[in-house]
Amino acid sequence: MEITENTLLNGRLRYRQPRLGFRSGIEPIFLAATIPARAGERVLEAGSGAGATLLCLAARVPGITALGIEINPDLVALATSNGAISPLADLHFIAGDITAGPEIGLFHHACANPPYHTSGSTPSPLPARAQAKLAAAGLFAAWIVALASRLRPRGTLSLIVPAAAVPACLEAFRAARCGSVILLPLWPRAGRVAKLVLLRAVRGGRGVFQLLPGLILHDAHGFTPAAQAILRDAAALPLDNQG
Repeated sequence: MEITENTLLNGRLRYRQPRLGFRSGIEPIFLAATIPARAGERVLEAGSGAGATLLCLAARVPGITALGIEINPDLVALATSNGAISPLADLHFIAGDITAGPEIGLFHHACANPPYHTSGSTPSPLPARAQAKLAAAGLFAAWIVALASRLRPRGTLSLIVPAAAVPACLEAFRAARCGSVILLPLWPRAGRVAKLVLLRAVRGGRGVFQLLPGLILHDAHGFTPAAQAILRDAAALPLDNQG
């Protein structure tokens, strides 16, 4: 597997990932920005890839302990090497399937950027990318239930998903007894339809559903200042869930 040397957060973090196949975009950075972790807390990620989400979270919140579970062992090896470069947190990555019930204890927070292409989509000719992007039937529900089962009471579950997946996610939150759901759309530009949304729920939460105004990613000059603060400066993107 050929590897490229890249960076995250405007050069703040070194990041190694495959040249071909699945490559990280902006999604893990925005996901990391929403996780309300504090130093000393445990964070779990499903489908952790080469570790971008947990690396970015550790850059913002030093002192966390985090575990990434990834089905592709080559990506686990990359994530482990990427985590070793960062002295900011206790990061670990293991090969496995979050729905297979690994014994990993309980966490304060869980997160995922799940595969989202449906079986009707044109698959990537690259097997690793197809594996990372193709969502089997019921995947959102299975991942949400599995992640929620590993949360402490009042722990948070954060996702970044396509807007079309929101109904399935909301149903799965209910099945997993997660409430106080907050949804934040990511608008590509002002007036455009949101393709991606951020979701957060609380295990055992009883607050009402909240739809936040959302974040506009681009303007005439490129990324908006609010988006740049997250992508370059590791700023937080608070979802003020008091449920």
